[in-house]
Amino acid sequence: MNKKTNANLDTFRSKIDKIDTEILGLLNKRAGLAIEIAHIKREASLKFHSPEREKAVIERITSLNKGPFPNDALKVILREIISASLSLEEPLKVAYFGPEGTFTHLAALRHFGSSANYIPVDIIKEVFEAVERGKADYGLVPIENSNEGVVSYTLDMFMDYDLKISAEESMEISQNLLSQSGDKTKIRKIYSHPQPVAQCRDWLEANMRGVPVSEATSTSKAAELAAKDPGAAAIASELAARLYGLKFVERNIQDNKYNFTRFLVIAKTHPGKSGTDKTSILFSLKNKPGALFEVLFPFKSSKINLTKIESRPSKRRAWEYIFFADIIGHIEDKKVSRVLEEVKDHCIYLKHLGSYPIGEKLER
Repeated sequence: MNKKTNANLDTFRSKIDKIDTEILGLLNKRAGLAIEIAHIKREASLKFHSPEREKAVIERITSLNKGPFPNDALKVILREIISASLSLEEPLKVAYFGPEGTFTHLAALRHFGSSANYIPVDIIKEVFEAVERGKADYGLVPIENSNEGVVSYTLDMFMDYDLKISAEESMEISQNLLSQSGDKTKIRKIYSHPQPVAQCRDWLEANMRGVPVSEATSTSKAAELAAKDPGAAAIASELAARLYGLKFVERNIQDNKYNFTRFLVIAKTHPGKSGTDKTSILFSLKNKPGALFEVLFPFKSSKINLTKIESRPSKRRAWEYIFFADIIGHIEDKKVSRVLEEVKDHCIYLKHLGSYPIGEKLER
Protein backbone atom coordinates (compact mmCIF):
# COMPACT_ATOMS: atom_id res chain seq x y z
CA MET A 1 0.00 0.00 0.00
CA ASN A 2 1.19 3.53 -0.72
CA LYS A 3 1.56 6.31 1.84
CA LYS A 4 -1.72 7.96 0.87
CA THR A 5 -3.67 4.71 1.39
CA ASN A 6 -2.00 4.15 4.76
CA ALA A 7 -2.78 7.71 5.80
CA ASN A 8 -6.46 7.29 4.84
CA LEU A 9 -6.70 4.01 6.76
CA ASP A 10 -5.07 5.54 9.81
CA THR A 11 -7.52 8.45 9.70
CA PHE A 12 -10.59 6.23 9.65
CA ARG A 13 -9.16 3.80 12.21
CA SER A 14 -8.49 6.72 14.52
CA LYS A 15 -12.11 7.81 14.16
CA ILE A 16 -13.31 4.27 14.94
CA ASP A 17 -11.05 4.13 18.01
CA LYS A 18 -12.55 7.40 19.24
CA ILE A 19 -16.10 6.10 18.73
CA ASP A 20 -15.24 2.83 20.53
CA THR A 21 -13.96 4.84 23.50
CA GLU A 22 -17.19 6.86 23.53
CA ILE A 23 -19.25 3.63 23.37
CA LEU A 24 -17.30 2.25 26.35
CA GLY A 25 -17.98 5.37 28.37
CA LEU A 26 -21.68 5.29 27.53
CA LEU A 27 -21.94 1.58 28.37
CA ASN A 28 -20.46 2.19 31.81
CA LYS A 29 -22.74 5.20 32.31
CA ARG A 30 -25.73 3.03 31.37
CA ALA A 31 -24.57 0.27 33.73
CA GLY A 32 -24.34 2.80 36.58
CA LEU A 33 -27.94 3.89 35.97
CA ALA A 34 -29.05 0.22 35.85
CA ILE A 35 -27.45 -0.34 39.26
CA GLU A 36 -29.30 2.69 40.67
CA ILE A 37 -32.59 1.36 39.28
CA ALA A 38 -31.89 -2.02 40.90
CA HIS A 39 -31.40 -0.32 44.28
CA ILE A 40 -34.70 1.53 43.92
CA LYS A 41 -36.50 -1.69 42.98
CA ARG A 42 -35.02 -3.53 45.96
CA GLU A 43 -36.12 -0.84 48.42
CA ALA A 44 -39.62 -0.84 46.91
CA SER A 45 -39.76 -4.68 46.76
CA LEU A 46 -40.36 -4.54 43.01
CA LYS A 47 -39.51 -7.26 40.50
CA PHE A 48 -35.83 -7.14 39.63
CA HIS A 49 -36.33 -8.25 36.01
CA SER A 50 -38.97 -6.69 33.75
CA PRO A 51 -39.51 -8.56 30.44
CA GLU A 52 -42.02 -5.98 29.18
CA ARG A 53 -39.53 -3.13 29.79
CA GLU A 54 -36.78 -5.16 28.11
CA LYS A 55 -38.93 -5.63 25.03
CA ALA A 56 -39.82 -1.94 24.94
CA VAL A 57 -36.14 -0.95 25.08
CA ILE A 58 -35.20 -3.21 22.18
CA GLU A 59 -38.20 -2.19 20.06
CA ARG A 60 -37.58 1.52 20.64
CA ILE A 61 -33.91 1.41 19.63
CA THR A 62 -34.42 -0.82 16.59
CA SER A 63 -37.26 1.44 15.40
CA LEU A 64 -34.87 4.41 15.52
CA ASN A 65 -32.15 2.60 13.59
CA LYS A 66 -31.60 4.10 10.13
CA GLY A 67 -28.72 1.76 9.20
CA PRO A 68 -26.42 0.67 7.79
CA PHE A 69 -25.97 -1.32 11.02
CA PRO A 70 -28.42 -4.28 10.73
CA ASN A 71 -31.31 -4.58 13.20
CA ASP A 72 -30.77 -8.32 13.73
CA ALA A 73 -27.25 -7.67 15.02
CA LEU A 74 -28.46 -4.66 17.01
CA LYS A 75 -31.00 -6.82 18.86
CA VAL A 76 -28.27 -9.28 19.87
CA ILE A 77 -26.05 -6.45 21.14
CA LEU A 78 -28.90 -4.86 23.11
CA ARG A 79 -29.79 -8.24 24.64
CA GLU A 80 -26.17 -8.68 25.78
CA ILE A 81 -26.03 -5.15 27.20
CA ILE A 82 -29.21 -5.77 29.21
CA SER A 83 -27.96 -9.19 30.34
CA ALA A 84 -24.61 -7.75 31.48
CA SER A 85 -26.33 -4.87 33.28
CA LEU A 86 -28.57 -7.27 35.20
CA SER A 87 -25.58 -9.41 36.16
CA LEU A 88 -23.88 -6.44 37.89
CA GLU A 89 -26.49 -6.67 40.63
CA GLU A 90 -27.32 -10.37 40.52
CA PRO A 91 -27.20 -12.69 37.46
CA LEU A 92 -30.51 -14.21 36.49
CA LYS A 93 -30.66 -17.93 37.24
CA VAL A 94 -32.19 -19.80 34.29
CA ALA A 95 -32.99 -23.52 34.29
CA TYR A 96 -33.38 -25.19 30.92
CA PHE A 97 -33.97 -28.64 29.46
CA GLY A 98 -30.30 -29.54 28.85
CA PRO A 99 -27.57 -30.47 28.49
CA GLU A 100 -25.27 -27.72 27.21
CA GLY A 101 -25.11 -27.29 23.46
CA THR A 102 -28.72 -28.26 22.73
CA PHE A 103 -31.18 -26.04 20.88
CA THR A 104 -32.93 -25.30 24.18
CA HIS A 105 -29.62 -24.00 25.55
CA LEU A 106 -29.20 -21.90 22.41
CA ALA A 107 -32.72 -20.48 22.81
CA ALA A 108 -31.98 -19.61 26.45
CA LEU A 109 -28.79 -17.77 25.47
CA ARG A 110 -30.67 -15.91 22.76
CA HIS A 111 -33.39 -14.82 25.17
CA PHE A 112 -31.39 -14.01 28.33
CA GLY A 113 -27.90 -13.26 26.99
CA SER A 114 -24.58 -14.78 27.97
CA SER A 115 -24.35 -13.12 31.41
CA ALA A 116 -27.16 -15.17 32.97
CA ASN A 117 -26.37 -18.15 35.20
CA TYR A 118 -27.60 -21.23 33.31
CA ILE A 119 -28.69 -24.46 35.00
CA PRO A 120 -29.08 -27.47 32.65
CA VAL A 121 -31.40 -30.22 33.90
CA ASP A 122 -32.17 -33.68 32.56
CA ILE A 123 -35.95 -33.61 32.17
CA ILE A 124 -38.62 -30.95 31.58
CA LYS A 125 -40.21 -31.64 34.98
CA GLU A 126 -36.97 -30.57 36.69
CA VAL A 127 -37.18 -27.17 34.96
CA PHE A 128 -40.59 -26.60 36.55
CA GLU A 129 -39.34 -27.84 39.92
CA ALA A 130 -36.28 -25.55 39.85
CA VAL A 131 -38.47 -22.49 39.28
CA GLU A 132 -41.15 -23.53 41.80
CA ARG A 133 -38.54 -24.14 44.54
CA GLY A 134 -36.71 -20.87 43.84
CA LYS A 135 -33.52 -22.49 42.57
CA ALA A 136 -34.03 -20.60 39.29
CA ASP A 137 -35.68 -17.27 38.48
CA TYR A 138 -36.81 -18.57 35.10
CA GLY A 139 -37.10 -21.82 33.21
CA LEU A 140 -37.07 -22.45 29.48
CA VAL A 141 -38.86 -25.41 27.89
CA PRO A 142 -39.90 -26.40 24.36
CA ILE A 143 -43.63 -26.23 23.64
CA GLU A 144 -44.02 -26.97 19.91
CA ASN A 145 -42.17 -27.62 16.67
CA SER A 146 -43.38 -26.53 13.24
CA ASN A 147 -42.91 -30.07 11.89
CA GLU A 148 -43.41 -32.33 14.91
CA GLY A 149 -46.25 -30.49 16.64
CA VAL A 150 -46.81 -29.83 20.35
CA VAL A 151 -44.52 -31.10 23.14
CA SER A 152 -47.19 -32.94 25.14
CA TYR A 153 -45.05 -33.41 28.24
CA THR A 154 -44.64 -29.64 28.65
CA LEU A 155 -48.43 -29.16 28.49
CA ASP A 156 -48.87 -31.84 31.16
CA MET A 157 -46.49 -29.98 33.50
CA PHE A 158 -48.67 -26.87 33.41
CA MET A 159 -51.45 -28.94 34.91
CA ASP A 160 -49.25 -29.98 37.84
CA TYR A 161 -47.36 -26.76 38.64
CA ASP A 162 -48.69 -23.32 39.51
CA LEU A 163 -46.25 -21.37 37.35
CA LYS A 164 -46.77 -18.68 34.72
CA ILE A 165 -45.53 -18.15 31.19
CA SER A 166 -43.53 -14.91 31.19
CA ALA A 167 -42.18 -14.92 27.62
CA GLU A 168 -41.80 -16.96 24.44
CA GLU A 169 -38.91 -17.49 22.06
CA SER A 170 -39.01 -19.01 18.56
CA MET A 171 -35.88 -20.32 16.89
CA GLU A 172 -35.00 -21.89 13.58
CA ILE A 173 -33.69 -25.43 14.05
CA SER A 174 -30.68 -26.06 11.84
CA GLN A 175 -29.14 -29.52 11.93
CA ASN A 176 -25.46 -29.87 11.05
CA LEU A 177 -23.08 -32.77 10.47
CA LEU A 178 -20.00 -32.22 12.63
CA SER A 179 -16.70 -34.05 13.11
CA GLN A 180 -13.14 -33.52 14.33
CA SER A 181 -11.70 -33.05 10.84
CA GLY A 182 -14.71 -31.85 8.85
CA ASP A 183 -13.79 -34.47 6.23
CA LYS A 184 -16.76 -36.59 5.10
CA THR A 185 -14.50 -39.38 3.81
CA LYS A 186 -13.19 -40.09 7.33
CA ILE A 187 -16.63 -40.66 8.90
CA ARG A 188 -17.30 -44.28 9.91
CA LYS A 189 -20.28 -43.72 12.24
CA ILE A 190 -22.71 -40.97 13.19
CA TYR A 191 -24.20 -40.12 16.58
CA SER A 192 -27.36 -38.16 17.31
CA HIS A 193 -30.68 -38.03 19.13
CA PRO A 194 -33.50 -39.91 17.31
CA GLN A 195 -35.46 -36.71 16.56
CA PRO A 196 -32.76 -34.95 14.46
CA VAL A 197 -31.94 -38.27 12.78
CA ALA A 198 -35.58 -38.46 11.65
CA GLN A 199 -35.43 -34.84 10.46
CA CYS A 200 -32.34 -35.63 8.32
CA ARG A 201 -33.30 -39.09 7.05
CA ASP A 202 -33.42 -38.23 3.34
CA TRP A 203 -30.11 -36.36 3.44
CA LEU A 204 -28.40 -39.21 5.27
CA GLU A 205 -29.75 -41.73 2.77
CA ALA A 206 -28.51 -39.67 -0.16
CA ASN A 207 -25.13 -38.63 1.26
CA MET A 208 -24.07 -41.08 4.00
CA ARG A 209 -25.53 -44.38 2.81
CA GLY A 210 -24.00 -47.34 4.62
CA VAL A 211 -22.67 -45.26 7.54
CA PRO A 212 -24.29 -46.55 10.75
CA VAL A 213 -26.20 -44.07 12.92
CA SER A 214 -26.08 -44.64 16.69
CA GLU A 215 -28.53 -43.16 19.19
CA ALA A 216 -27.32 -40.60 21.75
CA THR A 217 -29.28 -39.15 24.65
CA SER A 218 -29.01 -35.65 23.14
CA THR A 219 -27.39 -33.80 20.26
CA SER A 220 -24.92 -32.39 22.77
CA LYS A 221 -23.93 -35.90 23.92
CA ALA A 222 -23.53 -36.86 20.27
CA ALA A 223 -21.12 -33.96 19.78
CA GLU A 224 -19.19 -34.99 22.87
CA LEU A 225 -18.81 -38.55 21.52
CA ALA A 226 -17.71 -37.27 18.11
CA ALA A 227 -15.11 -35.02 19.76
CA LYS A 228 -13.47 -38.12 21.25
CA ASP A 229 -13.46 -40.23 18.07
CA PRO A 230 -11.80 -39.08 14.79
CA GLY A 231 -13.91 -41.59 12.84
CA ALA A 232 -17.22 -40.36 14.25
CA ALA A 233 -19.56 -37.49 13.37
CA ALA A 234 -22.54 -35.94 15.13
CA ILE A 235 -25.77 -34.31 14.00
CA ALA A 236 -25.98 -31.30 16.28
CA SER A 237 -26.24 -27.52 16.64
CA GLU A 238 -23.77 -24.79 15.80
CA LEU A 239 -23.43 -24.14 19.54
CA ALA A 240 -22.42 -27.79 20.07
CA ALA A 241 -19.75 -27.36 17.39
CA ARG A 242 -18.29 -24.41 19.33
CA LEU A 243 -18.49 -26.11 22.72
CA TYR A 244 -16.78 -29.32 21.59
CA GLY A 245 -14.37 -27.90 19.01
CA LEU A 246 -15.90 -29.68 16.02
CA LYS A 247 -15.78 -28.68 12.36
CA PHE A 248 -18.69 -28.56 9.94
CA VAL A 249 -18.88 -31.41 7.47
CA GLU A 250 -22.16 -30.01 6.12
CA ARG A 251 -24.55 -27.34 7.35
CA ASN A 252 -28.37 -27.39 7.29
CA ILE A 253 -28.84 -31.07 6.48
CA GLN A 254 -32.46 -31.25 7.69
CA ASP A 255 -34.86 -32.45 5.00
CA ASN A 256 -37.46 -29.76 5.69
CA LYS A 257 -35.75 -26.38 5.66
CA TYR A 258 -38.76 -24.73 7.35
CA ASN A 259 -38.18 -26.04 10.87
CA PHE A 260 -38.85 -23.83 13.89
CA THR A 261 -39.32 -24.58 17.59
CA ARG A 262 -41.24 -22.38 20.00
CA PHE A 263 -39.99 -22.22 23.58
CA LEU A 264 -41.75 -20.89 26.67
CA VAL A 265 -40.12 -19.02 29.54
CA ILE A 266 -41.73 -19.93 32.86
CA ALA A 267 -41.63 -18.03 36.16
CA LYS A 268 -43.64 -17.54 39.35
CA THR A 269 -45.30 -14.43 37.89
CA HIS A 270 -46.09 -13.08 34.46
CA PRO A 271 -45.18 -9.56 33.24
CA GLY A 272 -47.43 -6.56 32.89
CA LYS A 273 -48.77 -5.24 29.59
CA SER A 274 -46.27 -4.49 26.84
CA GLY A 275 -48.83 -3.42 24.23
CA THR A 276 -48.43 -6.50 22.02
CA ASP A 277 -49.22 -9.47 24.22
CA LYS A 278 -50.45 -13.03 24.18
CA THR A 279 -52.39 -14.91 26.86
CA SER A 280 -52.31 -18.69 27.35
CA ILE A 281 -54.99 -20.71 29.15
CA LEU A 282 -55.85 -24.31 30.06
CA PHE A 283 -59.46 -25.44 30.31
CA SER A 284 -61.61 -28.55 30.43
CA LEU A 285 -65.22 -28.80 29.23
CA LYS A 286 -68.50 -30.07 30.53
CA ASN A 287 -69.51 -33.28 28.78
CA LYS A 288 -72.47 -32.01 26.77
CA PRO A 289 -73.28 -31.18 23.13
CA GLY A 290 -71.98 -27.80 21.99
CA ALA A 291 -69.64 -27.36 24.96
CA LEU A 292 -66.64 -26.37 22.83
CA PHE A 293 -68.78 -23.97 20.77
CA GLU A 294 -69.97 -22.25 23.95
CA VAL A 295 -66.35 -21.65 24.96
CA LEU A 296 -65.15 -20.47 21.56
CA PHE A 297 -68.08 -18.22 20.64
CA PRO A 298 -67.32 -15.45 23.20
CA PHE A 299 -63.88 -15.01 21.63
CA LYS A 300 -65.48 -14.58 18.20
CA SER A 301 -68.19 -12.21 19.36
CA SER A 302 -65.60 -10.05 21.19
CA LYS A 303 -63.27 -10.16 18.17
CA ILE A 304 -60.42 -11.69 20.17
CA ASN A 305 -58.04 -13.68 18.00
CA LEU A 306 -57.55 -17.28 19.16
CA THR A 307 -54.21 -18.26 17.58
CA LYS A 308 -53.84 -21.81 18.89
CA ILE A 309 -55.91 -24.56 20.48
CA GLU A 310 -54.61 -28.01 21.39
CA SER A 311 -56.29 -30.88 23.26
CA ARG A 312 -54.71 -33.42 25.62
CA PRO A 313 -56.12 -36.27 27.71
CA SER A 314 -56.43 -35.02 31.28
CA LYS A 315 -55.01 -38.32 32.65
CA ARG A 316 -57.42 -37.96 35.54
CA ARG A 317 -60.61 -39.38 34.07
CA ALA A 318 -61.17 -41.56 31.02
CA TRP A 319 -62.14 -39.55 27.93
CA GLU A 320 -61.73 -36.21 29.72
CA TYR A 321 -59.64 -33.68 27.79
CA ILE A 322 -57.70 -30.54 28.67
CA PHE A 323 -57.47 -27.77 26.07
CA PHE A 324 -54.48 -25.45 25.74
CA ALA A 325 -55.17 -22.16 23.94
CA ASP A 326 -53.33 -18.96 22.99
CA ILE A 327 -55.23 -15.71 22.51
CA ILE A 328 -54.07 -12.25 21.49
CA GLY A 329 -54.22 -9.75 24.33
CA HIS A 330 -53.26 -9.41 28.00
CA ILE A 331 -55.23 -10.54 31.04
CA GLU A 332 -55.19 -6.88 32.17
CA ASP A 333 -57.11 -5.89 29.02
CA LYS A 334 -60.75 -5.40 30.01
CA LYS A 335 -62.00 -7.20 26.92
CA VAL A 336 -59.81 -10.24 27.59
CA SER A 337 -60.61 -10.48 31.29
CA ARG A 338 -64.35 -10.09 30.58
CA VAL A 339 -64.34 -12.90 27.98
CA LEU A 340 -62.36 -15.24 30.23
CA GLU A 341 -64.90 -14.70 33.02
CA GLU A 342 -67.70 -15.55 30.59
CA VAL A 343 -65.86 -18.61 29.28
CA LYS A 344 -65.19 -19.81 32.82
CA ASP A 345 -68.93 -20.41 33.35
CA HIS A 346 -68.87 -23.00 30.55
CA CYS A 347 -65.81 -24.88 31.86
CA ILE A 348 -65.23 -27.44 34.57
CA TYR A 349 -61.77 -25.97 35.01
CA LEU A 350 -59.98 -22.91 33.61
CA LYS A 351 -56.41 -21.87 34.43
CA HIS A 352 -54.67 -18.69 33.31
CA LEU A 353 -51.12 -19.72 32.40
CA GLY A 354 -49.79 -16.22 31.84
CA SER A 355 -49.85 -13.10 29.70
CA TYR A 356 -46.59 -12.13 28.05
CA PRO A 357 -45.05 -10.19 25.14
CA ILE A 358 -45.56 -11.81 21.74
CA GLY A 359 -42.26 -13.24 20.55
CA GLU A 360 -40.60 -12.23 17.31
CA LYS A 361 -42.31 -13.84 14.31
CA LEU A 362 -39.91 -15.92 12.25
CA GLU A 363 -40.49 -16.42 8.54
CA ARG A 364 -38.56 -17.68 5.55
